[in-house]
Amino acid sequence: QVQLVEYGGGLVQPGGSLRLSCAASGRLFRSYLMGWYRQSPGKQRELVARISSGDNTNYADSVKGRFTLSRENAKSTVWLQMNNLKPEDTAVYYCNLWQIGRDYWGQGTQVTVSS
Repeated sequence: QVQLVEYGGGLVQPGGSLRLSCAASGRLFRSYLMGWYRQSPGKQRELVARISSGDNTNYADSVKGRFTLSRENAKSTVWLQMNNLKPEDTAVYYCNLWQIGRDYWGQGTQVTVSS
């Protein structure tokens, strides 16, 4: 079993920054993907950014150039630095880990961008 614990989130004004982190524990294999998804009311959950064990990253078009995902394998932790936040970034952000065909999810953390 795998557990994910998320940190960060909160309320920020447009143009501001926030940093999310997610720490994984449990039975982790050598290769796995970690990243963040988000879901806002009335919308489907969508990929924000994801990173492989080899540090290959991919981002949603809507966050490219503003968000940066990084990873420290030794600590099984990822960080999502979110800059120049916009109201449309408001959502519940979920940490995700994928390994051997299975998804694991964190409990979610609220990010609200509002003046």
